[in-house]
Amino acid sequence: MEEDGDFRRWDELIPDALGMIFKNLSLQEILTVIPRVCKSWRRAVTGPYCWQDIDIEQWSQQCRPETLDRMLQMLITRSSGSLRKLCVTGLPNDRSFSFIADNAKSLQTLRLPRSDISDSVVEQVAGRLSSVTFLDVSYCRNIGAAALEAIGKHCKLLMGLRRTMHPLEVIDKLSQDNEALAIATTMPKLKQLEVAYLLISTEGVLKILENCPELELLDVRGCWNVKLDENFVKKFSRLKVVGPHVDYFGMKGWDDCSNYSGSSGYLAWDFVAGDVGIDYDDEISDGDWEDDQSMEDVEMRFYGFDFNNSAFDWPLSP
Repeated sequence: MEEDGDFRRWDELIPDALGMIFKNLSLQEILTVIPRVCKSWRRAVTGPYCWQDIDIEQWSQQCRPETLDRMLQMLITRSSGSLRKLCVTGLPNDRSFSFIADNAKSLQTLRLPRSDISDSVVEQVAGRLSSVTFLDVSYCRNIGAAALEAIGKHCKLLMGLRRTMHPLEVIDKLSQDNEALAIATTMPKLKQLEVAYLLISTEGVLKILENCPELELLDVRGCWNVKLDENFVKKFSRLKVVGPHVDYFGMKGWDDCSNYSGSSGYLAWDFVAGDVGIDYDDEISDGDWEDDQSMEDVEMRFYGFDFNNSAFDWPLSP
């Protein structure tokens, strides 16, 4: 057998190397298992390499707003400006969105469905999202054409936009053609556009097709006022148009034509104030965490949750 000196101990690996390994684990393991192994591993998970891609979309569907704020601040702060992908559902306020934008210099994919953000904050911080290439603002009821225009003007690299709505969320609106116009006039590099159930007209869609020559996927399911001539669509050789009619039994394949996925791949878990246990508390000090979230404030509880049955019911075509 070779001498021990021929091997390098795991706890002696540099934090960057450990971080590259740990980022292949699930979020729950990184936050609750790895820190308990040893101090060097605990320091590694506070570094940026574990937090370039943050997906808490499934978990955030059932957590309290203040808890979501704390989690976002902790994880994004740990990314140290290297955040490339963020998926989270239901941002509770404009302050959360502004915090994300402040740390978005490397951000490419941003998914914020069902978030309570406003036109005004998007207009204020859109300039800090210039590296974003895919954006999901589905079911965000408080934003409109002004926010989309600001995004288009500042996010020059944007190639994918998901602006899907639920019919009940637009029931009080007469038209959203102003959103279609904002997309058409500011997002010429779009390759993928999903605007299912948006209240847009044929004219609005034609404006988009005219001004977005690189478009490859256009999802207008549930946009009942859109009437596209089949022969006209054939002129766009690379374009795939989905809708406007909806096949209820085909909705399971919704994400097959989208970069969006409603599942983060993690178990559902709750992040609440509490203690982690006396033995563990004795072993770990606040200083080892090197961020504002001390271990005494964090407890993870894991439990099963069926998100597959919690989605919206999609209405049939009229």
